[in-house]
Amino acid sequence: MNAIWRILTTARELWPLYLGIVVGAIVTAATSLLTPFVIADATQIVVDMTAGDGDATVTTLVWLAVALLGLMLANSVVTNVVGYLGDLMSTRLRVILSQRYYAKLLRLPQRYFDSELTGTIISRLNRSITSITDFLQMFANSFFTTLITVGAVLVISAWHSPWLALLLIVIYPAFVWLTALTSKQWQVLENQKNQHYDIAGGRFAEVVGQLRVVKSFVTERTELAHFGDHYTEAVDLTRRQSRFWHAMDVARRGALDVVFFGIYLIIFVQTARGEFTIGAMVLLIQLINIAKQPVTSMSYLVDSTQRAITGSNEYFRVMEEVDEPYNPTEEHAATSVPWSDADPVIGFDDVSFGYGDDLVLRNISLAIDRGERVAFVGESGGGKTTLVNLLMKLYQPTSGTIRVRGRSVTEVPTAALRSQIGVVFQDASLFSGTIRENIAYGRETISDDELREAARRANALTFIERLPQGFDTEIGERGVKLSGGQKQRISVARAMLKDAPILVLDEATSSLDAKAERQVQAGLEELMHGRTTLIIAHRLSTISTVDRIVTLRDGRVDEVGTPHELARSGGIYAELLELQASSTKAAQAKLRSYDITV
Repeated sequence: MNAIWRILTTARELWPLYLGIVVGAIVTAATSLLTPFVIADATQIVVDMTAGDGDATVTTLVWLAVALLGLMLANSVVTNVVGYLGDLMSTRLRVILSQRYYAKLLRLPQRYFDSELTGTIISRLNRSITSITDFLQMFANSFFTTLITVGAVLVISAWHSPWLALLLIVIYPAFVWLTALTSKQWQVLENQKNQHYDIAGGRFAEVVGQLRVVKSFVTERTELAHFGDHYTEAVDLTRRQSRFWHAMDVARRGALDVVFFGIYLIIFVQTARGEFTIGAMVLLIQLINIAKQPVTSMSYLVDSTQRAITGSNEYFRVMEEVDEPYNPTEEHAATSVPWSDADPVIGFDDVSFGYGDDLVLRNISLAIDRGERVAFVGESGGGKTTLVNLLMKLYQPTSGTIRVRGRSVTEVPTAALRSQIGVVFQDASLFSGTIRENIAYGRETISDDELREAARRANALTFIERLPQGFDTEIGERGVKLSGGQKQRISVARAMLKDAPILVLDEATSSLDAKAERQVQAGLEELMHGRTTLIIAHRLSTISTVDRIVTLRDGRVDEVGTPHELARSGGIYAELLELQASSTKAAQAKLRSYDITV
C-alpha cells in the first residue's frame, strides 16, 4: 500500500487534472447508474400497457427514450473528456518523471555509473515510467467510477434484498485477497524478466555504440545469440508467469460465477414469487451486470497495479540514491567562491582512495604551483587518472584532503570547482550536433569572433572552413564523421573557450598519427600557456619539456623531479627512457605496461 501511495503522490502538481478526471468519473458513474432505472421504468410501462393496466401512454415511453438518449450522449461526451484529461495527465506525468529521473542521474556521483550499463539505465527508465503512467491513468479513469458504481449498486440491492447485498459484499474482498495471493509469485517472475530485459538492453546499447569493433571481430552472430538468449529466458518466464496467473484466474472467476449464479437465482425466484416486479427484475439484473464488470476486470487492474509497484520500486530505488554533494543542479549551487591566489594552486595532503576495500592510491602528498606543468607517469592502473578524477570531485577520497586554490574540493560547490578546471580527454568526447555546438559546449552565448579565435588557437580553423557548412557542419554521434585529429582539435578549442586556470590533459595525442599529433600538439601548446597543467603521460616525447614529473608506483608517489633529474635517478622515468631506446619486443611490452607509446 505504501508503494501505491508513493505513486499517487508522485506528481501532486497535476491535481487540477486529477480533479477533472474525478468529477468526470462521478458524472460517468451517475449516467451509467441512471440508465438501468430508465430502462426498468420503460419495461414496466410496456408490461403494464400490454396487460391493460396503468395510465401510461406511448408519449411517456418516448420521453423515457429521450431521457435514455440524453444519458447515453452525456456518458459518451464525459467519457471522452475524461479520456482527454487522462491522456494529457499521462503525458505530463511522463515528462515530470523523466525530467526528475534525468536530473537525478545528473546529480549522482560517478561511482554509481561505474556499475551500471547505459542501456540498462535507459531500459529501466522506460519501463518504470511506462508502468507508473499506465497505472495512474487507469486509476484516475477507473477507480472512482468503480467505487461510486459499486457503492450505489450495494445500496440499491440492499433496498430490494439484503441477500443480494450480502453476496455482493462478499465478492469484492474475496476476489482482491485471492488476486493478492496470486500476485506474490507473479512479482517474483516479473523481476526476473526485467533483469533479462535490462541485461539485453544494456548490451544492445554497448554493441550499437561500438559496432565497428563488433564488425571487425566478426562477432555479429555471437552478439545476436547472446541477445536472443535473454529474450528466450524472458519468454520462458512469461510462459510460467502467464500459465500460473491465468490458471488462478480461472479458479477466481469460477468462484465468482458461482456467487453470481446465486444472485441471479435469487432475483429470478423472488420475481416469480411476485416479490419483484418485472421492472425491478430488469433494474436489478442491469445493476448486477454493472457491478459484475469491475470484478471481472479486476485481474487487469491488479495486473497493472503489480507492474506499477515493480516499476515504481525500480524508479524510487534510483531516486533514493545519495546525490553527489554540492552538485551543480541544485538551485542554490554557487558558481563562484573566494579563491586564494597564493601557491600552491593544487595540493594533495596524505590522500588515499579505493574503489572498494583495496586502495588504488596511498598517502599521496603533492603541491603544484601556479603555471607549473606537471606530468604523471606510472604503470597502467597505477592511479594516474584516479588522481585527476579526485581533483575534479568525481570521487571522494577515502582519506586526506585535496585543495584547489586554497579550498578543500569536498567543501567547495561542485560547479565552482569544475569551473576552475579545463579537461582535454584522450577520447575527444564530442556530442552529436554541429561543430559550433561542440566548441561552445558549456557556454550560454558566444560570438562568431570568439568561436573563430578559439578554433584558430586550437589549430582547427583551417579544416573547419574547408567543410561544406563550416562551423554548422553536423559531425554525427561522438563526432564519427571527423578524423581523430580533427576531433581532438575541436576538444582543444572547447577547452580554450572555457578558459579555466587549471588544465588537465589526459594525453590527447597518444592515439594519433604523426601529422595529426603535430597539429593537435600545436593547439595544446597554445592552450597550456599561462595555465597550471596536469598531464597524464602516454608519450615520453610530450613530457620532456614539463617542469616536473611525478612517478607513481603501487599507488604511491615514487619520485618527483624535473625530466633532467629523473633521467639520471635510476627510477621509473629513467627506466622508460632506456626502454624507449631499445627496439626489443620485451622493451616495447614493458613500455605498454606503463601506458607509454613511442
